[in-house]
Amino acid sequence: MTGGPTAARLADGRRLHLQHGPIDLIIEAFGPADAVARAHDRATAAFEPILADLVAELPALRTAVTAGTQEPLGPVARRMVATCRPHAARWVTPMAAVAGAVADTVLAAMTADGSLDRAYVNNGGDIALHLAPGHSFDVGIVTRVDRPDIAATAFIEAAMPIRGVATSGFGGRSLTFGIADAVTVLAADGAAADVAATLIANAVSIDSPAIRRVPARELRDDTDLGDRPVTAAVGRLSPAEIAEALDAGASVAAEMLQLGLIGAAHLSLRGHRRIVGEPVPNASGRLAATGNVPRRGRTDDNDRRGWGRREWAPPKSAPW
Repeated sequence: MTGGPTAARLADGRRLHLQHGPIDLIIEAFGPADAVARAHDRATAAFEPILADLVAELPALRTAVTAGTQEPLGPVARRMVATCRPHAARWVTPMAAVAGAVADTVLAAMTADGSLDRAYVNNGGDIALHLAPGHSFDVGIVTRVDRPDIAATAFIEAAMPIRGVATSGFGGRSLTFGIADAVTVLAADGAAADVAATLIANAVSIDSPAIRRVPARELRDDTDLGDRPVTAAVGRLSPAEIAEALDAGASVAAEMLQLGLIGAAHLSLRGHRRIVGEPVPNASGRLAATGNVPRRGRTDDNDRRGWGRREWAPPKSAPW
């Protein structure tokens, strides 16, 4: 590690930027000015030890979670392991939840005194949300992680059991086994959304000569994936291949939905998509994220329905 954690207000005067090594947070809080100031101070204090604590336990955090995985020491590491335990049958290391767990931990410190109306901590697109009763967020959805144009929106209100949003896919900051352009998951918190988005994106996959895979270590020497083959390039895919890959990912998402591990998922690949979880319209006519987790997941490749339409741009208060 070089340098220590830094904290600075962004040019808009509202958002706080916290950065240390690879961790880069954008934070915004809503409420009385004194409450916002206190929340920013608590966020800064909570953020300061996080990277050092994670580095101290890094070897264990890069090891696949099993029934025998020991409880880590640090609060972020404990969140990571606890969140990954329900997914252990799929081979996952706690690092799959690191970005969301960091966001959750900082958000918990920010909101400890209950004085904020709304807040979010955005850790590179993995987001933890706080909503007091009667408040809501419009959340932008992208269909390519390497091209963050907002293609749809999800409406999340306080009464819903959704406090985390995460996106994963090929071309993002993490390596993937799959070929999804983007998978966005809504879940109970940031860590839960983070690991689910990672695993669903991994499952959007097929065997095809158009896909080149290489051992993860060849692309990144510090990866927790070792020599497992990850996606290095994706060429032209047929409509049938696109459908097969999306169906594979949607099947995993539907299983997670049925188990109550996620609230909804939006999967996209080459202009096609699947939606798992039933969006419902709110009073304004926008489509809302799932308020209650249904017993079955729905997949939908019809762009006339889903989590919003392209012309529904999120308001300035949206997380991104």
